[in-house]
Amino acid sequence: MAQARASEFDEFVASRWSALMHLARLLVGGDRHRAEDLLQESLVKLWFAWPRVVDDAPEPYVRKVMVRAAARSSRRRWWGERPVERMPEVASAGDVSADVAERSRLEAALVQLSPKQRAAVVLRYYQDLPEGQVAEALGCPVGTARSHAARGVARLRQLLADVIEPVQ
Repeated sequence: MAQARASEFDEFVASRWSALMHLARLLVGGDRHRAEDLLQESLVKLWFAWPRVVDDAPEPYVRKVMVRAAARSSRRRWWGERPVERMPEVASAGDVSADVAERSRLEAALVQLSPKQRAAVVLRYYQDLPEGQVAEALGCPVGTARSHAARGVARLRQLLADVIEPVQ
C-alpha cells in the first residue's frame, strides 16, 4: 500500500514538475531559488495530504498550497540566502537574449503587484484556470478573485506600457 502511494506520488511529481516549477517561479517573481524552495515545501505538504487528495485533485491542492506559501513568503524580509564559493555553470543555447529580456521585464512587473494580485493573474492567465478555481486557491469569493485579477492586469499594463518600445 505504501509502495503504491509512493509510486503514484512520484508519477504525479514527474509529470507535473516543470509546470509546477514555472508556476512557482511566477508566484515568487522570477527568483528560481525561491521558486524551488516554494515547490519543495508545497510538495512536502502534498505528500502528507496525498491519501486524502489523490482521488480528488492533487494539482489544485498543491496550487493552493503554493499560493498561500508564496503570500507568506512575500511578507518576509530575508529568505536565508547564503553565498557559495563557486557559481554553477550555466548551459548556453544560442541567442535567447530577447526572450530573456522580455521574461525578465514581465517578472519585474509581476514583482510589483501585490501577492494576491500576482497569484490571481498567474493562475487565471498563465495557468488558464477558471475563476472558481482561482478563487478557491486564493481562499476568497469569486468576485474578489476576479477583482484581484483585473486590478493586477491593469497594473501590469501600466507598468509594461512605461517602456517606449517592446523587446522583439
